[in-house]
Amino acid sequence: VQALVDRISAVFVPVVLAVALATVVGWLIAGAPAETAVIYAAAVLVLACPCALGLATPAALMVGLGRAARLGILVRDPAALEAALTIRRVVFDKTGTLTEGRLRVVDIAAEPGTTVEQALTLALALQAGSDHPLAAALRRAAETRGLAAAPPVSGETLPGRGVAGTVDGRGLVFGNARAMAEQGLTPAPAPADETTVSWLAETVPPRLLARFAFADQVRRGAAQAVADLEARGIETILLSGDRRPAVEAIAGRLGLGRAMAEVLPQDKAAEITRLRADGGGVAMVGDGLNDAPALAAADLGIAMAGGVDVALETAGVTLMRPDPRLVGAVLDLAAALSAKIRSNLFFAFVFNVVGIPLAAFGVLHPVIAGAAMAASSITVVGNALLLNRWRPHLEEIP
Repeated sequence: VQALVDRISAVFVPVVLAVALATVVGWLIAGAPAETAVIYAAAVLVLACPCALGLATPAALMVGLGRAARLGILVRDPAALEAALTIRRVVFDKTGTLTEGRLRVVDIAAEPGTTVEQALTLALALQAGSDHPLAAALRRAAETRGLAAAPPVSGETLPGRGVAGTVDGRGLVFGNARAMAEQGLTPAPAPADETTVSWLAETVPPRLLARFAFADQVRRGAAQAVADLEARGIETILLSGDRRPAVEAIAGRLGLGRAMAEVLPQDKAAEITRLRADGGGVAMVGDGLNDAPALAAADLGIAMAGGVDVALETAGVTLMRPDPRLVGAVLDLAAALSAKIRSNLFFAFVFNVVGIPLAAFGVLHPVIAGAAMAASSITVVGNALLLNRWRPHLEEIP
């Protein structure tokens, strides 16, 4: 919008100068004294000073973004709000976005020859130093049992699959079904519920050692956030690397229109790009390192505060409160800000459209023209300040 205003100004200023020159020439041809002709031309120039036009967008942005920040919406890139006007699909990450991201171990099923304590100790060793939600859940479970992890000799991350390493001379893998398949192992089907499931396996010879089930709490307000977006006619999609039964269970519970499960981190951005190609703007809401490419690929990236820095840096908008309902508030803010900018531009132009002909025909004295010019700027700034009264429509969470 600001670029459009700049283009308009680039045409507006030469046109006004031409009108002022025509005013001088016209009054001289009409027989008016040169002093009178110059005064009327000066009135045109004074009235047409494009201060209000230049203030229309930045004044609204300054007030709107300040109000949003006070309500917990930090807009890093104001252009993101212009993109928000085109959004037709909102894609949510699961862990840490629609759920709290504080996983807990709810079950450990050890295979014969391995105890639960041994399995937990080995899995924790593989996750040593990690800040992944699964690692935090394992640490809490170990603390509850009074267990300590042995430091791994070596280790590596398997993006979207798990971790691998050597503990006490044993090659181990802790990860999802895809990681197990890479070791030639086929675990028994996991329960068709919302739990996230990982397996611990030994690599030489390949054999399963234990299955871990993790549960997470759905964020308060998540269902309301989804319902609000669906009521607007916006399609909601859950995009996660978690196993399909868990993702579909969460999507069904919260009422999301579509669920996309078992998507590797490097493939999330490709999925966003594909959705954009289908038509309509796409917003991505996430909080983790794996979400950063998808946030960058979306028309509008929205990061949940508390996530990793790279996700916050990539997104155009950051929600300072972990409330999914603020996603709808971002769209409302974009609409309110756009309407305010349009009304500001109207006020900026109406003074010129009405006043310039009057000044050119000698109806307005330069002093009156100056007052009208000031009034137009005051009107634009005052109209922008009304955005301070904007509030998102957020109902109390029961």
